[in-house]
Amino acid sequence: MNHIILNTREIKQKALELGFSAIGISKAECLEKESKQLKEWINKSFHGEMQYMENHFEKRVDPRKLVEGAKSVISVLYNYYPKEQQKKDTYQISKYAYGIDYHYVLKEKLHRLYDFINNEIHETNGRAFVDSAPVMDKVWAARSGLGWIGKNTNLISKELGSFVFIGELILDLELNDSNLPIKDYCGNCTKCIEACPTGALKPYQLDARKCISYLTIEKKGELPPEFKGKWNDWIFGCDICQDVCPWNSKARPHNNPQFKLTEKFQYLKKEDWEKLDKTRFKKIFKNSPVQRTRFEGLKRNLEFLK
Repeated sequence: MNHIILNTREIKQKALELGFSAIGISKAECLEKESKQLKEWINKSFHGEMQYMENHFEKRVDPRKLVEGAKSVISVLYNYYPKEQQKKDTYQISKYAYGIDYHYVLKEKLHRLYDFINNEIHETNGRAFVDSAPVMDKVWAARSGLGWIGKNTNLISKELGSFVFIGELILDLELNDSNLPIKDYCGNCTKCIEACPTGALKPYQLDARKCISYLTIEKKGELPPEFKGKWNDWIFGCDICQDVCPWNSKARPHNNPQFKLTEKFQYLKKEDWEKLDKTRFKKIFKNSPVQRTRFEGLKRNLEFLK
């Protein structure tokens, strides 16, 4: 058997043993089509205040500029769909923030996979990425056959839905990249577009400036008054376009206690959120993605909903 195919199989098996939900491999090369699409998106100012989207553009569209001599991009998915969810009559936080920060969890597993490759497969040079550098993670996951990028601009897996974290290993090791991209299964469905309360979505395009996730996390300072009354109780992130997606109707709950709904805020009522002080915020959201918005940002979001 070809050693490249054998190496690829061993790596995929190890990734699943480490707890990843799926793994795919694609050839490291310049993303020509996506490069043009990204430029158009930025030129329309759809990225809002996320200036970092403009930075390191060449690295963002070509992994060989991130890892010298890169030959392969290993993409991994990790299911975070929760069994227990927040009550409907309280302020809402995106499901990806229910537990501890996923960056820590995925990075640690990716480093273990990288060590396995170096020690058991072949000495290689590479880097692990989890939203930590200019990498188009959804594009690479789609290119490796793990799903397609849907009309809500999220990666959708036929088996897992879209409640998945994405990570990458970019290596200078040649691997079998026979995982061909799969077709788009969105069909005529437009549920995500119709459900978005702020009109942020058009088919396969997101205007971040209107997105509740962007407004509650990335947007600094005063919030645009035209969105008052349209947030549906979301104060950190938003899952609406994923919740209505038919591909998530059969999502299987994860079994990782690190991503479980934290009991510290599982039973918080609206009045509890509104009385939250800085000390309690730090205690409840220690090592949580919610730290990104800071206490002041969360209070601003709460005030905007009143």
